[in-house]
Amino acid sequence: MKKPLLTIAALLVIALISGCASAKTIIMSGPDSRIKVAFSLNKDGQPLYTVTYRDTAVITEGILGIVMSDADFSSGLKLDSVSEPEEVMESYTLLHGKKKDAKYSALRHTVHLSSSTGEALDIIFQVSDEGFAFCYKFPGASDEIKYITAEKSSFGFAEGTLGWIQPRAASKSGWNQTNPSYEENYLMEVPLSTVAADKNGWVFPALFRSGNCWVNLTESWPDRNYCGSHLAKGKGANEMVIAFPEPAEGYTGGSVLPQSKLPWQTPWRIVTMGSTPGVIAESTHGTDLALSPIEGDFSYVKPGRAAWSWALMKGRSVNFETQKRFITYAAEMGWEYCLIDVNWDQTIGWDRIADLARLAEEKKVGLILWYNSAGDWNTVTYHPKDRLLTSESREEEFSRLESLGIKGIKVDFFGGDGQSMMDYYQDILADAHRHKLVVNCHGSTLPRGLHRTWPNLVSMEAIRGFEFATFDQATADLVASKATMQAFTRNAFDPMDFTPVCFTEYDNNKRVTGNGAELALAVLFLSGVQHYAETPKGMETVPDYVKDMMKDIPVSWDESRFITGYPGKYIVLARRSGNAWYVAGVNADKDTLNIYLKLPFAEGISGTIISEGETLRSFSQDTMMPDWTGGSTVEIKPGGGFVMRFMQDFEEIAIR
Repeated sequence: MKKPLLTIAALLVIALISGCASAKTIIMSGPDSRIKVAFSLNKDGQPLYTVTYRDTAVITEGILGIVMSDADFSSGLKLDSVSEPEEVMESYTLLHGKKKDAKYSALRHTVHLSSSTGEALDIIFQVSDEGFAFCYKFPGASDEIKYITAEKSSFGFAEGTLGWIQPRAASKSGWNQTNPSYEENYLMEVPLSTVAADKNGWVFPALFRSGNCWVNLTESWPDRNYCGSHLAKGKGANEMVIAFPEPAEGYTGGSVLPQSKLPWQTPWRIVTMGSTPGVIAESTHGTDLALSPIEGDFSYVKPGRAAWSWALMKGRSVNFETQKRFITYAAEMGWEYCLIDVNWDQTIGWDRIADLARLAEEKKVGLILWYNSAGDWNTVTYHPKDRLLTSESREEEFSRLESLGIKGIKVDFFGGDGQSMMDYYQDILADAHRHKLVVNCHGSTLPRGLHRTWPNLVSMEAIRGFEFATFDQATADLVASKATMQAFTRNAFDPMDFTPVCFTEYDNNKRVTGNGAELALAVLFLSGVQHYAETPKGMETVPDYVKDMMKDIPVSWDESRFITGYPGKYIVLARRSGNAWYVAGVNADKDTLNIYLKLPFAEGISGTIISEGETLRSFSQDTMMPDWTGGSTVEIKPGGGFVMRFMQDFEEIAIR
């Protein structure tokens, strides 16, 4: 909902643009004015902007502009007018994530520009109390398709800015030419001025610290006419610029760059910011700017937990007897799903899959089946392959799955961020929806709020997750440190299929995380379907109180609170489902942490805490009784973690 709103900020804008031709700077702000965006055109007609947070410079120079194949909107522009600020208010519900009921409030400012040849361009800014976003809109009309060849948007951060950023792999590199899949290890707390330019760039979301301001930079999912983008090193020492996919990142030879008829609006560039990283951990900014949900009945979408054999047992587990055991395991744990992974059509076959589907139905467990997304963008030979490439083949396959009572699919090995590839994701989701199938994408791009638009999208990988920890020691060594930063980066706004929780030792290298830390990941990480790595055999070895906790931890939360933490070092988050509060923490530092936690929702409530015992491979359970302020001191071993649980009266929740 939008409506005109005259505030001090609005009056300031109006004053500045009186006689637009002579205006030099336009100041835009949000409801509480802590964030200010200043827009201007330089002498060459190039659009620029700067950003301050509480009057301190965060983005000292940002460039704006779009280049089309037949028009240049990056220079030679003229300011025609600026709209009166409009109030944007929206409430919406998410089926899974950090917060069920989300609210968004911002002020919209639209800058109307024209090119040297008279074509119109609008740059739309929406400024809220926790960040701002901008996009481009071409308001004209055209019968012919227009092509965007470059986007000039950049983010020139203040001197001394630090970054937590994930490198982007080169297209068609890596194992069986499957990159880019957003599966590289993050650089943590690196000065941007020291980051070298690389043609492959950096993926969204990216985390920055500029002075005392924390910034998350991401984008919204494009409509069917735009590509996914990423960041590249700019010309300035602390500058990041928007970059487009490589030519190979199209769907079976389809288009890579944006293309559309007019009118045309581009995806939002989303900047979330605040004085602590907790602003990002609690924010829904990334879904606030997502495309509205597709109309239809999504009542079949049931968030939940899943048993998964492949995580520790790999391909040898994909047989009838093992999957039968894992279905029973899921039922015993009260989990909603069981995933049958790669090559099931060859090692089990359709007839026995039908038998497993009947067993799963009896035990009230939903089956999810793995698929190879196929195409010519990689050389992966895993099966089922080539069954999702066309609408006709998807219709045949999904009809068969629906007839068997299969509840979902896991689709693997996508091929980058080209416009046609981003369109392909939505084709799969649309066809899956008609057959009441939930979807989990692996070897994939970032969701970018797509799960709000398509509620049957329960998760996406786009992370160097658990499986890599079993492949190489270097990744295993980083599990704890990466766990402390996902609430501010990859998992800040979007579901992430990291596939957490392993109490068992790896076959080929050493598990570094403690048992308490592994348990904590079930609370810290957000996914519409949480695929747990632990096996039936491994779960039999843990104490009953741990098993009971694993039976109870939900995946959909009513609210989330940042308690304390520093990306890459440690984190403590609290999440509520109904009247149950779960507090989870992980320590990735080298030293034991003794932290005093302020938990106001736990004031006067007795709870429990599960953490490591004498060693990282043991457990302990104790009673927690916060003081009259809700405070408690917790000790966390290096590589360790904990989960607390408090049961709060519903009346108390309403009061607070």
